Amino acid sequence: MINSTQVSYFTLSSYFDTGGFKYLYFLLILSLYVIIVCANVLLIVVICVNRSLHEPMYLFLVSLFVNELYGSTGLFPFLLVQILSDIHTVSAPFCFLQIYCLYSYATLQFHNLTTMSYDRYLAICYPLQYHTRMTSTKVAVLIALTWLLSFVGVGVTVSLSSSLQLCGNIINTVYCDNYAIVKLACSDTRVNNIYGLSYTSLVVFIPLLLILYTYMRILEVCFSGSKQTRQKAVSTCTPHLASLINVSFGFFFQIVQSRFDMSSVPMMLRNLLSLYILTCQPLFNPLMYGLQMSKIRSLCKRLIFGKT
Repeated sequence: MINSTQVSYFTLSSYFDTGGFKYLYFLLILSLYVIIVCANVLLIVVICVNRSLHEPMYLFLVSLFVNELYGSTGLFPFLLVQILSDIHTVSAPFCFLQIYCLYSYATLQFHNLTTMSYDRYLAICYPLQYHTRMTSTKVAVLIALTWLLSFVGVGVTVSLSSSLQLCGNIINTVYCDNYAIVKLACSDTRVNNIYGLSYTSLVVFIPLLLILYTYMRILEVCFSGSKQTRQKAVSTCTPHLASLINVSFGFFFQIVQSRFDMSSVPMMLRNLLSLYILTCQPLFNPLMYGLQMSKIRSLCKRLIFGKT
């Protein structure tokens, strides 16, 4: 057995020789990263500098956009270095650090979407009591708990994985993945599996049930309410619902990629599927919210073009 502390590096075997195309891939990934950073920073600045947007819904959006920057920074610089490198290795400490960043990013996605659905539920189902139920203190507590619970939960996951005894150091992905490392273990992984299953249920299934409940109540109010209520629900819930569907697809692709034998699938397609949630979501969210929410859209135009 090789103890995990004796594994000084991991080899990422999903990279393949792209020849002269690696510079093209580098430019494409770099351009995508720049677009993601600019889009998310723009919306964060627009919300922060305009007092009219200092409402719970937009503050939750800031938390979402900051998380997109956090997750993208945990992935894209690493990808850029690996694309130009001829030896696709990563040190063990950095690998576990990247796992921590990417897993906490994914956890925060669901937590943020859950708090946002709760906010919309209060705004649509209890419009007259909204400001007394969703106070500034409550918003701050919800955002703080969202980040704290994600960091603590993923911290336990990484600490359990880093203490495993490993019998290899080859990971069949383009970035460090916790489940891929657990599969390398030649020691007992029951604690890792039990905690992983329990934590996944808390992170994914319980939030999905809460979101499902809030949307059932919102639909109930919409069908029995006025046309103005329905229009408000559609305008504010459409971006959230689209983001939820997109992130669910990303998690589905990731589960399929890690749990099932994908050797018959071309490596390029496997890599794209594994990167879906980490690349499409940070680009999708700012575009969706920026285009769908008229208040943000008009303020973005004013900031960029100087229009009144």
